[in-house]
Amino acid sequence: MNKIYPSAAVALRGIVRDSQLLAVGGFGLCGIPEALIDALRDSGKKDLTVISNNAGVDGFGLGKLLESRQIKKMISSYVGENKEFERQFLAGELELEFTPQGTLAEKLRAGGAGIPAFYVRTGVGTLVAQGKESRVFDGHAYILEHALVPDVSLVKAYKADRSGNLIFRRTARNFNPAVAMAGKITVVEVEEIVENGSFDPDAVHLPGIYVNRIVLNATPEKRIEKRTLSEKKGD
Repeated sequence: MNKIYPSAAVALRGIVRDSQLLAVGGFGLCGIPEALIDALRDSGKKDLTVISNNAGVDGFGLGKLLESRQIKKMISSYVGENKEFERQFLAGELELEFTPQGTLAEKLRAGGAGIPAFYVRTGVGTLVAQGKESRVFDGHAYILEHALVPDVSLVKAYKADRSGNLIFRRTARNFNPAVAMAGKITVVEVEEIVENGSFDPDAVHLPGIYVNRIVLNATPEKRIEKRTLSEKKGD
């Protein structure tokens, strides 16, 4: 089975539709699938619900899909770097399901592991708990959280072999493995594709069984969200 596609646009062809539930890997701008986000914007698909730790920044990452008004709802844990997100949300033009960061990661991991729901203490006694089932275990209250199983997951990895076995690079690993596991269909953008057998099996971060399509983006922009420099001290 050939999992390698010639472009991001071709990799998304036939699998993305209006009103879908999508998950996108990354943390801030680290480890985001830049080419796949651009291809999704160019597809014109709309009324999307997008699961992502954050919503990119103005003009980059998921910020591009907000500017094109293709996102109807975000399921996120942090949205503080995007003024267009803020404007749409305060104007009632964008729905938001705030989810604690660890809970969001576990909802995706559970979705990939076939676990439909789980109990967690995070959010008890807050707005997060409203409308959710609650139970007491060992004297502590827990709330029921349901797993997330997106129709399509968009993922960024460092390397893939032709079978889809993945290696992530340092902190770009973040949400990407959980997003990849959770998707009904997973599309991965990588910087390098190698032949099968090139990886030490112990070095594989995610097995290819979770990967349906692969696209090469050898020169991603990798924009820095907030550049911080220290002053050079004199000798």
